[in-house]
Amino acid sequence: METSPWDRLWTPHRMQYIRGEGKPTHGEQGDDCPFCRAPGLDDATGLVIARGATVFAVLNLYPYNSGHLMLCPYRHVADYTGLDADEVAELGAFTQRAMTVLREVSNAQGFNIGMNQGVVAGAGIAAHLHQHVVPRWGGDTNFMPVIGGTKTMPQLLEDTRLMLAQAWAVAP
Repeated sequence: METSPWDRLWTPHRMQYIRGEGKPTHGEQGDDCPFCRAPGLDDATGLVIARGATVFAVLNLYPYNSGHLMLCPYRHVADYTGLDADEVAELGAFTQRAMTVLREVSNAQGFNIGMNQGVVAGAGIAAHLHQHVVPRWGGDTNFMPVIGGTKTMPQLLEDTRLMLAQAWAVAP
């Protein structure tokens, strides 16, 4: 066996994402849309953090950073221009609350917030709108993702979901 000076952090769970397994195969609402499926599951199984009238918050199954969550309308709609006024307002309120909770729980120093609208814009699941809220900290991009192509995650998704859900319930 050849030896290497490099240590390796194995992340086999990412292969499912890389291969595109579990992604919706069409633009219709249905069982293959994870954003339609998640609200029908219990919160822990669906990784749901909070539920509103028109929008819910869910952890990203393949996060860029710990606490990376997404805000999704319950309605299966692909484009931001397709949201109604209530959905836009609640999406904005959920964005503010997500930032407040992530600052409180994990001392986030900044955020990447955004939507990729359409496959050509980088949307992995383009058929159901979702907005990413990614907490950031000074130095969170280091040699691991840049050189090693690996992101280290210091907390299990289940633990992150529980911590955020509890804080969300009491946040102002």
